[in-house]
Amino acid sequence: MIIAKAPLRISFVWGWSDLPSFYRKYWGAVISTTIDKYIYITLNKKFDDSIRISYSKTEIVDAIDDIQHDLVRETLRDIWIENGIEITSIADIPSKGSWLWSSSCFSVALYHALYAYKRQFVTAETLAQKACNLEINICKQPIGKQDQYASAYGWLNIIEFKPDDTVHVNPIICTKETMQKLSNNLLMFYTGITRSASNILADQNQNMISDNEKQEIMKKMVALTYDLKKELENNDLNNFWNILHQNRILKKQMSGWVSNPQIDEWYNKAMEAWAQWGKILGAWGWWFLLFYVPQEYHKSVCNALSDLRKIDFEFETEWSKIIFIH
Repeated sequence: MIIAKAPLRISFVWGWSDLPSFYRKYWGAVISTTIDKYIYITLNKKFDDSIRISYSKTEIVDAIDDIQHDLVRETLRDIWIENGIEITSIADIPSKGSWLWSSSCFSVALYHALYAYKRQFVTAETLAQKACNLEINICKQPIGKQDQYASAYGWLNIIEFKPDDTVHVNPIICTKETMQKLSNNLLMFYTGITRSASNILADQNQNMISDNEKQEIMKKMVALTYDLKKELENNDLNNFWNILHQNRILKKQMSGWVSNPQIDEWYNKAMEAWAQWGKILGAWGWWFLLFYVPQEYHKSVCNALSDLRKIDFEFETEWSKIIFIH
């Protein structure tokens, strides 16, 4: 038996700069960190020669080609595994309908588990590249690259997307006290709202290709990424919320898809309760709200959003890893 886990991530300053329609013309960048919420993949040799896959549904098939789950089918084709295997996935946070982190973390963890099943070592870079190729090129999902790299590498990084399709991952160097203060000042809430990613991404890809004004907005958001990097490396969080607020304003100019009246109502309630900044996590899913709130105002914000479920989390320092092998 093999058990692999891949951490979920949250991003701070970002637009859609990890989409090839933008970074192949300019370059993209994001600052993100992984958190202590995971997707787990369990692999085990099956008694007979069939393939059993358990996720939100269960498939039992006789051949790889019969698998309905695109990511599992194509990963098994890539990392050839003979019949007679059982694959199970479990997530700490729900992901149905959201591109918050589900498919990319799933792909990273699945590749990691399959390499371990074949007793082969794999690097974080290989995991990220494999997951990107699987989702973007093979399965034709209209997504970017940040989730795969964030989950594969772990921790707090600036991730840069270059016009030649290379990706550079560099850690943000700051003190433990700065990281702890940042973690202490973040509140996450589950909204239960979902939305399909495809319309949003089609909209953004079209904006990046044909709209010069939207391209200039994207450049400003990329520039804010480097402003935030400097703030963190100077161990100064005084301007942290303001940089992220500027990013939110720019992002709303990119598309009408990035909010809705209910999200705006919750956001305004949190601001009135002394939150300094907030954003939608899940990009396409609208499943979670993340706020930067000084600790003395946590109770006020939680009371203002009492109809939402608060999600406790900590930053994660590790990358995708194998946690059990037998």
